[in-house]
Amino acid sequence: MRCPFCGQDNTRVVDSRPVEESNSIRRRRVCESCGRRFTTYEKVETFPVMVIKKDQTREVYDRSKLEQGILRACHKRPVSSAQLSEALNEIETAIYAREQAEILSTDIGEMVMSKLKDLDMVAYVRFASVYREFKDADTFMEELKKLLSEQ
Repeated sequence: MRCPFCGQDNTRVVDSRPVEESNSIRRRRVCESCGRRFTTYEKVETFPVMVIKKDQTREVYDRSKLEQGILRACHKRPVSSAQLSEALNEIETAIYAREQAEILSTDIGEMVMSKLKDLDMVAYVRFASVYREFKDADTFMEELKKLLSEQ
């Protein structure tokens, strides 16, 4: 592993531990040349998953898109970054656990809504309003009533 500070490739691992709820390992390294420390993450390489969108087009699964959608829904809500990261990791693990080359975007959306419902109801409603494409206030109110009756 090359040192990001001096570029030398003589580094050693001083600490290694699994990252919670993720298929990766956190490694703390020290450069033998400059003595600076840095962290790397090692993750199992997985096969690419194609997402089938509502219009039947396909694109490669992109974690950052999923993360951005969840972050937008949770904007200015009392949800910690640790909770967001855990939810994102759980959704991604579920996607790859299917061991299928393709997944419907609606399946991913349902997974996100399930996690957001447990995290924060306002974030859930925000995400649902975009995901379910509410056309008018009545459809929105129907979703809210259904949500309130489940509690």
